[in-house]
Amino acid sequence: MGKILDEDLIYEILSVVEEIPAGKVASYGQIARLIGWDKNSRLVGKVLSMAEFYGKYPCHRVVNHAGRTAPGWREQRELLEDEGVEFKANGCVDMKRHQWEE
Repeated sequence: MGKILDEDLIYEILSVVEEIPAGKVASYGQIARLIGWDKNSRLVGKVLSMAEFYGKYPCHRVVNHAGRTAPGWREQRELLEDEGVEFKANGCVDMKRHQWEE
């Protein structure tokens, strides 16, 4: 992954994340499609796990395709709820209501 993951790609991913408005979420796969790397949702997740080294980005607005939040990041749900994002009974974001339509 070292050759694939360069700073240009990192900032391309983070610039998409930066565009997600408050109260909306995007999936890892959605971001991968937007940058032209359709099958690389895990790469997006890897970049987001390192995002704090590149500045302040609203990474809490990125969830998986089913609306699940990142494992081990308890604050993510609270940050999303503070922005008005609603969760279903199963603990996932209501993607029909809150998915970002880029």
